[in-house]
Amino acid sequence: MAGETPGGSGVPKEIPIDFDDPLYVHPSDNTIISILTVKLTGNENYCLWCSAMYRGLKARNKLGFVDGSITLENTETTKASKWECVNAIVCNWILGSISETIYASHVYSDKAKVIWDELFETYNKADGSVIFNIHQQINTLKQNGSSLSDYYNKLDSLWKEFDGLTSLTECVCETATKLNDHSKLMKLMQFLSGLDDVYSQVKSHILLMEPLPNVKSAFSILSREESLQKNGSLGSTVSSKPQVSMFNSKVNDFKQGQNQVRSKNQGLQCKHCNLKGHTIERCYKLIGYPKDFKFRNDNNNQNKSFSMNSSSVGSNNSMSVPSESGLGSDAHFLTGEQ
Repeated sequence: MAGETPGGSGVPKEIPIDFDDPLYVHPSDNTIISILTVKLTGNENYCLWCSAMYRGLKARNKLGFVDGSITLENTETTKASKWECVNAIVCNWILGSISETIYASHVYSDKAKVIWDELFETYNKADGSVIFNIHQQINTLKQNGSSLSDYYNKLDSLWKEFDGLTSLTECVCETATKLNDHSKLMKLMQFLSGLDDVYSQVKSHILLMEPLPNVKSAFSILSREESLQKNGSLGSTVSSKPQVSMFNSKVNDFKQGQNQVRSKNQGLQCKHCNLKGHTIERCYKLIGYPKDFKFRNDNNNQNKSFSMNSSSVGSNNSMSVPSESGLGSDAHFLTGEQ
């Protein structure tokens, strides 16, 4: 008979398993590996964990072991041992992705579906405190110097977790479309409100767009701006260095010129007025004062001193005083800063 051993002992012969059969065990499918990096800690992250585990089991063609479509009862007798093996692997995948406190109460279950259903009944209960906590994180999240990508991904994760806890019944009516548009608008506002001030100008540009973009389009616009700022800041730093060096050079040259003029005039003294800084040949008390000289009283000196306005200085050297100009050492000059 088919299915019996050649000796006719009546023991069912094990049938080979094809790789596309849910009972097929891939060499990488073992009880040691973990198919998730996130661990279930309670009802605050159950939706996130469940979604990730669902995809992991589906990718490995083992989802039937938790949704009830593949049971030991509806499996051929010749494949019963294979079912037991795969069921044990799935149990360990689930138990390996939950926290130690939760693990203790489910480790004695011997069927993957039982563990799955118990976790659902226990932790798929989003009370108001959980929803409030996620909503508060969304509204208070700020970029705070992090990269634009990190900030967006964190916010997007919170949105998806919040939507999973507050999901509405699917509907295709006009009201559902308006509600969806409103949700997209709120996400855009939440995303823009948490950006750093460096994006203020681009944010204003986005808010003036007609119609307003969705949050993904806004992220793309801001990402381009982020790239431009990184490249531009490097270019502006390099280009500004020659300008600063040229300015410093001019300032140093001017100060050096002033010092040379003062040093040259300090050794001169007029024999007529006995003031320093000029000789008798250039004494204005003898040859007359220029019309554009203005006298002023010096509180520290009884003699009159005078200041020279710009018109008395030659156009070829408007920042220096000619040697032997006739100005005394107590004359008040315009400094380079003035």
